[in-house]
Amino acid sequence: MNLSEYANFDAVDLARLVAKGDVRPAELAALALEAANAVNPAVNAVVEQWAPEEADLATATSTNGPLAGVPFLIKDLAIQMAGRRCELGSRLAEGLVAADDSLLMHHYRRAGLVTVGRTTTPEMAFSTETESAQQGATRNPWNLTLSAGGSSGGSGAAVAAGIVPIAHATDAAGSIRVPAAYNGLFGLKPTRGRTSNGPALDEVFGGLGVQLGLSRSVRDSAALMDAVQGYSRGDPYYTPAPAEGFLSQVGRDPGRLRIGLMLHPWNGAQTAAPIAQAARDVAVHLQSLGHRVEEVAPVLGVSWEAFVHANAQIWCATLVRWIDGLAAATGRPIAASTLEPSTLANYRYGQEARAVDFAAAFEVRNTVSRAVGAWFDDMDVLMTPTLPEMPGALGNYSEGAERMSGLDWTARVFRHTPFTPPANVAGTPAMSVPLCVDPGTGLPIGIQFMASFAREDLLLRLAGQLEQTMPWAARRPAVWAGAARAA
Repeated sequence: MNLSEYANFDAVDLARLVAKGDVRPAELAALALEAANAVNPAVNAVVEQWAPEEADLATATSTNGPLAGVPFLIKDLAIQMAGRRCELGSRLAEGLVAADDSLLMHHYRRAGLVTVGRTTTPEMAFSTETESAQQGATRNPWNLTLSAGGSSGGSGAAVAAGIVPIAHATDAAGSIRVPAAYNGLFGLKPTRGRTSNGPALDEVFGGLGVQLGLSRSVRDSAALMDAVQGYSRGDPYYTPAPAEGFLSQVGRDPGRLRIGLMLHPWNGAQTAAPIAQAARDVAVHLQSLGHRVEEVAPVLGVSWEAFVHANAQIWCATLVRWIDGLAAATGRPIAASTLEPSTLANYRYGQEARAVDFAAAFEVRNTVSRAVGAWFDDMDVLMTPTLPEMPGALGNYSEGAERMSGLDWTARVFRHTPFTPPANVAGTPAMSVPLCVDPGTGLPIGIQFMASFAREDLLLRLAGQLEQTMPWAARRPAVWAGAARAA
């Protein structure tokens, strides 16, 4: 197999080739390294990569896991791999090495994935763009002057550029779906309790944060969720597995769905015209498939300002514990020399949070969760643009951060991604599907679909139908590993 062939396979097909003996895991790991060497200097998505002899090949060759032998990357945050660094995109954590695997890492190994490196993240994942003082800016492989999104932007750019077919990602306010939209990928945020954050963490941001991955095909994300979902003792949340696997849902008829279309976000802003038109075009296509689509204006149950404030309280109070722990572990000061201005602002805001404020934030979480749950009394799926704007230029996002409070920064993050956070607060599944292309720039446009609690099966059936009728597999960014050898 050569690099061009490798880059065009998805994870499920690579695993099948390994199972048949047509290719060895070591060959695929070597191709992943070759792909990274070819494209990573341009996109800066992989902060550390490991040669085939250093990769976890023993797991792939000793397991019958569903993704055995497939090269994989882990985000530099929220997951620990024994003996490997986990630096959270921060100078404060630089050089920290994990002593043990986290539970999710154990599940990835059990699935047979061969982890070949770490991907970039903004510091502490507190941004929807991936630029940090420690790791630099991750560039969008469709246009290197633009953002790759965040906070799983490194994983998004790496998968989009063909380094690996699938990569670990996290999502506390859209961090799977945002890079999926920016990079032309499929990104599924699972239901709260579908995957474990343990054992070091019982929850992330009060249950808002979940983990899974980014992929180019729907079935890859479904196969990944089959491999890693499940309860681990001590988990505070648990969503039982369905009677049948998630991968089996991808080719099934979703039936005739009631789909609500929301074009403009809850913060009162207007979605950019090309994105709104893309959503309308998808709505017409869905109607041609037999679905009923109606424009809706679902309510959050609280004002947008109250929604943002509650999230800021939960995020920033949680961040204080992270930063204090990192400072203790490294012996470094909590200062401008170790943390970026926005992170320091969030830390100080979190220090000021009172217990009563934190409790009030959870009351907002409850109100929003009940409101979101009620949406699906009248519709099966809510459809929105994933993002209201096209990717922004690198370097613009953090302007003025040194003058912001933690609440100001959270408001900025949510202003960029107003469609995605309600699914995190409510714990419901949501996906970004790369259905459209902006005719003016050629950049991908993601469309988000949300469903009720634990209904990933419904989303995967719909995504599979759309993948067949509005295919995106042939689209390639400007920076693509599959073209590197020919060039």
